[in-house]
Amino acid sequence: MKNTLLVACLLGATLISAGCTRSLAGDSYSREEAQRQISFREGTVLEVRKVRLQGTNSNIGTLGGAAVGGVAGSGIGQGRGAIVGAVVGAVVGGLAGSAAEEGLTREDAWELTVRMSTGEAMVIVQEIGKDKFAPGDKVRVLQSNGKSRVSPASPVPAASTGEKL
Repeated sequence: MKNTLLVACLLGATLISAGCTRSLAGDSYSREEAQRQISFREGTVLEVRKVRLQGTNSNIGTLGGAAVGGVAGSGIGQGRGAIVGAVVGAVVGGLAGSAAEEGLTREDAWELTVRMSTGEAMVIVQEIGKDKFAPGDKVRVLQSNGKSRVSPASPVPAASTGEKL
């Protein structure tokens, strides 16, 4: 009973920690980016392609899986059999936990080819968020701390009517 509870707790902790990844979408900002200057350049989308971002491999899944496997394996046999079962269980559990973490954290992403107003073309990959992109769309490429993201260009307001945005 105690082993079952421990296994359930470790598995739950592994799944929760795997879900705590940061978004890489163009409409998502990190706390560190708030109140910091971000430069941007204007461009036009040439091509949009759906791609996959690999999942994370932070060792949390490996460690959690190894712990669960070790506990489960130690219940096999007595004496040395329990030790061997724990070791084999830990190895198999670690491999399974690592694969589970990578699979649970994989994300769909956009590969956006953008022609900048300067004539230069670039490709930026970002997680799919709320923003939609199609060839011909006017966009802004935002750059901060060596990272770039694409966001739709804001429409230029008509002549000032005194209305607040």
